[in-house]
Amino acid sequence: MRRLLPSLACLLLAVTACGGTGESGGSGAADPIRVGLIVSLTGNYTPLGSEDKKAVELAVEQVNAQGGLNGRKVELVTRDDKTAPDQGIVAYNQIKGEIDALIGPVFSNAALAIEPLAQRDKMPYLSLAPAQEQVEPIKSYVFVTPALSSMYAERYLQYIQAIGVKTVAVAWDSKSAYSVSGHKAMVALAPKYNVKIAVDEPYETTTSDFSAIFTHVRESSAEALVFWGSGAPGVTAAKQYAAAGLEVPLFLTASQASKLWLEPMGAAAEGMTVQSAIGVVGEHLPDGRQKQIIDQMAKPYQDKHGYPPPQFAQDGYSACLLLFEAIRKSGGTDETKIQQALESMDLVTPNGRFRYSPTDHSGLSPEYISVNTVKNGQFVPTEWARTQLAKTVGAG
Repeated sequence: MRRLLPSLACLLLAVTACGGTGESGGSGAADPIRVGLIVSLTGNYTPLGSEDKKAVELAVEQVNAQGGLNGRKVELVTRDDKTAPDQGIVAYNQIKGEIDALIGPVFSNAALAIEPLAQRDKMPYLSLAPAQEQVEPIKSYVFVTPALSSMYAERYLQYIQAIGVKTVAVAWDSKSAYSVSGHKAMVALAPKYNVKIAVDEPYETTTSDFSAIFTHVRESSAEALVFWGSGAPGVTAAKQYAAAGLEVPLFLTASQASKLWLEPMGAAAEGMTVQSAIGVVGEHLPDGRQKQIIDQMAKPYQDKHGYPPPQFAQDGYSACLLLFEAIRKSGGTDETKIQQALESMDLVTPNGRFRYSPTDHSGLSPEYISVNTVKNGQFVPTEWARTQLAKTVGAG
């Protein structure tokens, strides 16, 4: 039976207790395990990538403080994809010969650009981007850490149905693979939940005026507006929405589940609905395995950076736990063994319980996504989400 690890502490105790390297290619036992990290440190997705980097660095610090993996220290090799797919490829080519596994990017377009290269090179690759295309069809060495865009779409539809909304408007970034994937899933799944899409409006990442979209929503029968977007558009659109005086509620996806959205929004964010990974609202969960592992990350992150770990930090830290456990189980850094270990993974992380398999390289389900309301500048689960999450963590 596959084993669940309830916290990073358990993982660290386990990895330091294991000896041997299980290495191929002549690596010595004292050689570090080198993990590549490619994220957006400049460009539009800097707010996302910088949080991933902080969380990955924290996980590496923690595992090294306990003696590393199988007696070997973990070394991080970081590169900036500059929020551009071609620069993601450049970054990958710079480090591929010196790393044992790869984490990132957070920008779906860059992640999709790197994916075929990692697959070709048999590089164990844990993506921090949620675009559906990464795992449909399955690529044997490519795994996804965030919940997929389709899962965020389905979770919102579950919530929309539960609160009695029948008709919605959807706005989506036509230049973002994450947004395109989420929109596509929402359109496909809406009939399943008896939801009609009355307004379907694409925009571009560079859009700075959303008034036309809001006018179309106002003139429609939509009872809510679901906004798919990452980075700057999420702040710009939400601010303009608040000023537009629309009476229908605004629903934002997990890309806004961060202080980097909350702070510029200020009081205008109050009452807005924002999705997030379960780890973002860990303090509202009942005691148990899931809350323990969220706390294992959240407290040191808060102590180090002065604020709770946002959505993107949850993704980076979860990716580390999954990769570290796969390396421990494989006995070293043989790529095939790590890949096989990932495909048999059953592990609780801040993002939820992952159950990877040969036919599922996303590992999560929509039940690990929370639907929150902004209250006093904080993300608080709706009553519906609180009930659903309690059932999920109780069953897990």
